[in-house]
Amino acid sequence: MPKLAHRGSRFPDLLDWGESPWATMMPFFPGQSFRIEDFETEGRYVVRAELAGLDPEKDIDVLVQDGILSIHAERREEKKENGRSEFRYGSLSRSVSLPPGAEPDKVTANYDKGILEVSVPVSPARAGGLHVEIEKSA
Repeated sequence: MPKLAHRGSRFPDLLDWGESPWATMMPFFPGQSFRIEDFETEGRYVVRAELAGLDPEKDIDVLVQDGILSIHAERREEKKENGRSEFRYGSLSRSVSLPPGAEPDKVTANYDKGILEVSVPVSPARAGGLHVEIEKSA
């Protein structure tokens, strides 16, 4: 599938470089990764990850700790006789910071048609911070 043309730039996006076959040799792309998208909608922070061909029960782990959402996946290599493969095998991981007001104890995850969707409720009251009343000393 052809790539979309880059508007106003003669240089490829840094994220496109991460998809090149040379990415594993570049020092600023440690390990292997996968594509994600994130957005807020209807009081929820949603992260979607492209993880086609994986078994969510065996190959994917989602962890929330200290305000960070981490997705770890393992793609196991299948040995084939003759031919070549451009598939990426091994450990894949991405981490994102949760937004202010996120409620990590209420995270849900769903896997459908190769897309992992993780949803975290975001409390509007907590997102804006907590107002502290100042008492006047007598």
